[in-house]
Amino acid sequence: MFDLNKMAQEQIKLSRKLTSRDSFDSIEDTKTIAGVDQAYIGHKIISTIVICEFPTMKILEVKHAIVDSPMPFVPGYVSFRESPAVVEAYHLLERDFDLLLVDGNGILHPRKMGLAAHLGLILDKPTIGIAKNLMCGEVKDDKVYVDSELRGMVVKTKVHSNPLYVSPGNLISIKSATEIVAKCIKAPHKLPEPLHLAHQYSSKTRQQYEKRLSE
Repeated sequence: MFDLNKMAQEQIKLSRKLTSRDSFDSIEDTKTIAGVDQAYIGHKIISTIVICEFPTMKILEVKHAIVDSPMPFVPGYVSFRESPAVVEAYHLLERDFDLLLVDGNGILHPRKMGLAAHLGLILDKPTIGIAKNLMCGEVKDDKVYVDSELRGMVVKTKVHSNPLYVSPGNLISIKSATEIVAKCIKAPHKLPEPLHLAHQYSSKTRQQYEKRLSE
């Protein structure tokens, strides 16, 4: 049985180490952006990382790792479940990247420790969380506040589609995170291109894995 209270205290402790300031002088300094996405097969997690050249979005490298899930899904604690798989995939990469886009939240989280924030600390990289649903907070003029603190932005990337909720994870400001996500959109896709590609590759890997299991 997992001690959620202990895990919550760990998240609060880790959140104090986050930096919501840019670790770079300019967005133009960013040359490569990676996207990471997870897919599931039973109790296994497939984590896929796609590195793209920025701003062209040319694919430079794709790697995936398949690991056993360390715990079941519990809202608010996804980082403990998925971060080990992401780290495993990260260590398979032959090249590094400047910034990581994550399918999940950054500081837009009750304890400021969504998956993007957690990974930002582990990898010591600028990270941005991109979520499809609002986990917490109140929206005012496309800004998301939690306990009166600005934690994220509502970003509309596709007409007649629900918005995305963008929040910094670590080593990046809300302003830069929002601008970079906007620069990574490639019509007609709703998600920033590195994330869109990571989702595609992750789904393809899952299908191939399921096919091998059925043979």
